[in-house]
Amino acid sequence: MSTPLSVLRDVFGYESFRGDQARIIDRVVAGQNAIVLMPTGGGKSLCYQIPALCRDGVGVVVSPLIALMQDQVAALTAAGVQAAFLNSSLSFDEARGVIQQARRGALDLLYVAPERLLTDQFLGLLGELQIALFAIDEAHCVSQWGHDFRPEYMQLQVLQERFPRVPKIALTATADGPTRREIQTRLYLDDAEVFVGSFDRPNIRYWVRPKETARSQLKEFVKSRAGESGIVYCLSRKRVEEVARFLSDAGVRAVPYHAGLSSSVREKHQMQFVRDEVDVVVATVAFGMGIDKPDVRYVFHYDPPKSIEAYYQETGRAGRDGLPADAELLFSTADIARNRQLLMSDDADRARVDHKKLDALLGYLETATCRRKVLLAYFGQTLDEDCGNCDTCLEPKVTYDGTVEAQKVMSAIARTGQMFGQAHVIDVLVGKATDKVKSKAHDQLPTFGVGQDRPAKSWRHVIRQLVAQGLVVVDVEGYGALKLSGAARPVLQGERAVELCEMRKTVSKKKRAVADSLDDEADLALFEALRKLRKELADAQGMPPYVVFPDKTLIDLCQRRPTSLAEMSEVHGVGQVKLDRYGEAFVDVVRSHAG
Repeated sequence: MSTPLSVLRDVFGYESFRGDQARIIDRVVAGQNAIVLMPTGGGKSLCYQIPALCRDGVGVVVSPLIALMQDQVAALTAAGVQAAFLNSSLSFDEARGVIQQARRGALDLLYVAPERLLTDQFLGLLGELQIALFAIDEAHCVSQWGHDFRPEYMQLQVLQERFPRVPKIALTATADGPTRREIQTRLYLDDAEVFVGSFDRPNIRYWVRPKETARSQLKEFVKSRAGESGIVYCLSRKRVEEVARFLSDAGVRAVPYHAGLSSSVREKHQMQFVRDEVDVVVATVAFGMGIDKPDVRYVFHYDPPKSIEAYYQETGRAGRDGLPADAELLFSTADIARNRQLLMSDDADRARVDHKKLDALLGYLETATCRRKVLLAYFGQTLDEDCGNCDTCLEPKVTYDGTVEAQKVMSAIARTGQMFGQAHVIDVLVGKATDKVKSKAHDQLPTFGVGQDRPAKSWRHVIRQLVAQGLVVVDVEGYGALKLSGAARPVLQGERAVELCEMRKTVSKKKRAVADSLDDEADLALFEALRKLRKELADAQGMPPYVVFPDKTLIDLCQRRPTSLAEMSEVHGVGQVKLDRYGEAFVDVVRSHAG
C-alpha cells in the first residue's frame, strides 16, 4: 500500500503537506470520519484524493456541479490517476462504460451528483463495489439557511445508514457555526473529527468602493489587468448581458454566463474561460461553484452579494494558486434597497435569517477597520494584527464626528415627509431647485440648501453610512423612499453622536502575480514562452492549460531553470506522469532561453 507522502510526491508533485492535511488524510486512511472546513485553494481535494489512492477500492465523491467533476477528473487523469464521473453530460454508452470500469475495480475515484447517487440503481451499484471512502464535497449545500442549499444533500445520511463502516469525509470552504453543526447532524457524522483551517486567504487583496460611475470603474479596473483571468459578478441576468456587451465593445475578451442561457452556450463560455480563450466571464452566482481554474487573478462584484458567506465563496475563486489576486466590490444605497427587496419572504424565520446576514455584510462594507479582521470574525476566527492587504489597511479611513451631517440628512428626510428617494433628498440638501423640488414646495423648507458645503456624491456617501448603521431605512416597497428608523430620534435630539468616515479617492494598488514573482525581464520572457507551450499542449489534448501545469509551476520553472529531467522533477507540481509526458518539451524551452 502506498503511503500518503509518497502519493503526494509521486502523483501530485508536492514535497510536503500543508496545515491539517496530513492529520485529515491519516484519519481517513485509518477508516474514520472527518469534517473539513478549509478555504478555497487550501488543498481540500487532496484530503480525499490521497486516501482514495492509499485505500483499497474506489473513492466515491459526491459533487454538486458537472463543471466541478469535469475539472477534477481532467486534472487527476493528467496526473495518471484512474478517475471518472457519472453525470448528465455522458451518453448512455459512455455512462455504461464508466459503470463497467467501476465494477472491474479499474477506478480510483468516481465523481457523482447527489441526485444520481440517491437513485435505487446507483445505490445498488455501490453495494457491488469495494468502496475506499465517500467524500461529500461542497457540504455547506446541506444547510437550508445557506446560499447554495441543495435539497438532495439532506438525504445523504443514507450513506451512513447503508455503509456505516466506510469512512466519510465532508468538505466545504464556507460554513459559519450553525452550518457546521447542521453538516454534522444531517449527514449523521456525530463521531467525525472536525478540522477547521484558517479562513484567511492572505494572497487576496480586498477592496470596497462606493459605486459612482460603475461602468467606468469596471472598465478602468479590467483594462489595468489586461490578459489576466477574472470574474465579474452581477445581480441579474439583464445586468450580466449589459456588462458583458459593454466590456466586449471596450475591447475586452468577455462573455456572459447565467441560468437564462442554454446549457450549450454556458458550457461553451465556461470552456473558453478555462482554456484562456477569453479573459473575463460576467456572471450571476450561477457561475463559479466548483470551478477549478487556479489562475483567476481577480473577482469584481459589480453588485454586492446577499451575505458574507456568498461574498467569501465568490471572492475565494480568485487566486486559488496562492499567487496575488484582487477582490473588488462596488455598492450603493440603491444596491442595499434592491438586496432587501430580494430577501422578502413569506417565511418569517427565513426572512429574519436573511436580513441578519445582509446586515452583517453591510457592516463589512462600511467598516473603518481591517476588512480581513471583520471577514474572519464572522466565521469565528481572529487576526492578531491588521492584514496590510485591504483598502482600509493600505489607505485607512479617516473618521470624524458626523452628528451634524446626520442631523441634516434626517431633517431633510423628515421634512419632506419620508416619501422620497435619495436623489430628491440630496437635491433639497444641496439647494437644487428642480421642477420636482419646486412643485412640492420643498425649496421653501428650512433644510433647503443646508448641505451646500458638500457635493452631492459626498451626501450619497453619508446616506449610505446612515443606512448601514440602521439610522435610515430604505423602503423597498415604497419605491426606495428614505425613512427614519427608531434609532434616529436620539440623534436628531442631540442625545447620541454619529461617527462617519470621510470619502476617499482610492486607486487600487495593482499586484500582478507573475511580475511580483519574476521581476527580471529574461525570466518574464521565459514565462511567456512556457505559457505559449502550455497552451499548445493543452489545446492539442482538449484540456485547460492549468491542467498541464499551473502558473505556480511555470514560475518555479523560471526560477529554477532546470536543464535535465532530474532537475525538472524537483519543480513544484511536477509528478512522475507529468514529468514523463511533458518534461522534455519544457526543459527544451528552458534550455533555449539559457544565458
